Order: sequence, then structure tokens, then C-alpha cells
Amino acid sequence: MLLRVRVALPDRPGSLAQVTKVLGAAGADITQVTVLDRGAGRAVDDITVFCPDSTPRQALRKSLESVEGVTVEGVWTTREAPGTYPELEILKYITTAGDRALTTLIDSLPVLFSADWAATAAEGRVVYASWRAPHDLVLPGEVPARPAALTQDGGPHLIHAPLPPLALSLLLARSEGPAFHRIEVHRLTRILEIFLSLPATERSIARQLRKEPR
Repeated sequence: MLLRVRVALPDRPGSLAQVTKVLGAAGADITQVTVLDRGAGRAVDDITVFCPDSTPRQALRKSLESVEGVTVEGVWTTREAPGTYPELEILKYITTAGDRALTTLIDSLPVLFSADWAATAAEGRVVYASWRAPHDLVLPGEVPARPAALTQDGGPHLIHAPLPPLALSLLLARSEGPAFHRIEVHRLTRILEIFLSLPATERSIARQLRKEPR
């Protein structure tokens, strides 16, 4: 299985080597390391690993937390292929997707962000949602002026984003892993900026808005 591990660790030589040594001893094959944050002597890294299906996640977490100064923020499954640039492939496909541009984006975002589901909403109703979205999903109240990370009470971690100048908002949800990092929010913001500049976008959204709520 493919896992994403988010760790906070001391930002000094040898710290990451200790983490990778522990992961190797646990039978995890490291396929990618992404630095999310650095500052005040600390770093936050997302590490993608391939593990046998029998690997207990809790044991993996405990092994990592045995390293001095390391905090595990989350261990969760991912479908994003490491070492690639999937958002470029998706955006390339969207340029030729015609009326399916919006649905293609929404179906792709959970994979791009190791999340559970994504959805768009307008006037308090769901316009389109990816297949893993709950049928009784609760929409946040006010749409923020810019993409923002939040966590619903007793619910999933979210990124809530406006889609200006369209009368839509977007939700991206993760229940298994940690809250969305500001770098993930920034990445989604840039993807949406490109998406909204595509000629097919307005036609795609107009078609979805004409449909009945699911």
C-alpha cells in the first residue's frame, strides 16, 4: 500500500536520515520526500512510502516517534503517484474535456491531494461531488474570500475555496490524515487559478448548474 507520512522534525543535518532509517527498518520503501515548511529550527516533511499491506500504521507511527525531536502529524493512504506532476496531466486533459471540465477537476482533486472527496456547491446545494463524498455532506456557512483550510466539528479537514467570478464554491475533504497545510492550500489556489482561465470552464459550469441537485 502507498502511504503518506507527515512528520515535524528538527531542521538540522542527520534528522531526516534518522527518520528514513526507521522507515527502512519497518519495511517501508521511500518513494518521495516533500518539504512543506522550514523555520525556527523545525521542518515539516511529507514522505511517501510503499509498505506491505500487513504493515501496522500504529507501529510505524510509534517507531518514528521514538526518534528524538520527531512528531508524527499523520499517516494516511494516498493514491498520488510519487515522482510525477499529476496536476499538469489533469490540466492538460481539462483543456480538451469540453463540458466535462468541471467534473474532471472535481474527480481528480482527491487523488492530487491525498484526500477523500471533493465537491462544488451553489446557493446551499451540491452541484457535483466525487464518488466518495457523503450524500448528507454538510456545507460550511460563509464562503471565504480566498481558499482557506478548516476543520468541521467532528468532521473532516477541509479546504473551502471560492470560484470567482462564478457563483460556486469548492470543498476538498480529508478525514484520515492531518489538516491541510498552507502549502497544500497554495497549491490548490494555483490549480484553480489556471482552471478558471480555461475557455471550457464557463461552459462546463453552466451545464452543471442546469442540472437538478443530486
